[in-house]
Amino acid sequence: MKLTIHQSMLPHTDNDASLAFYRDALQFEVRNHVEYGGLHWLTVGPPNQPDTSIVLYPPFADPGILDEEKAVIEAMMAKGTYASINLATPDLTGAFERIQSANVEIVQEPTDQPYGIRDAALRDPAGNLIRLQEAAA
Repeated sequence: MKLTIHQSMLPHTDNDASLAFYRDALQFEVRNHVEYGGLHWLTVGPPNQPDTSIVLYPPFADPGILDEEKAVIEAMMAKGTYASINLATPDLTGAFERIQSANVEIVQEPTDQPYGIRDAALRDPAGNLIRLQEAAA
């Protein structure tokens, strides 16, 4: 059996801000953009990985989500604890400097972690935590 990671999902609430962050700051390709009823699903991914994408979705599009659940999701997104993703680069310092110049929210500058990796952390406009790890090419 062969399985691959095709798409990962992250919530977002501001299409224009998400587009600017993922396309302009991270330099991801925009692979699809679906608008339905004023809500946006935006599919993006790194140009060198055409088979792996992130789908940015409106977290409240499901009509089955209760108001209490929406409140919890909104609170967790505002706090930055609802969703996250790990990205990798062979040049953490260079990638971090380029992303930082795009005026994004930085959570942690590049750091050698005691568990053997070097990483940095930032947040996207929806509050999702993005860890940027240094990895061999």
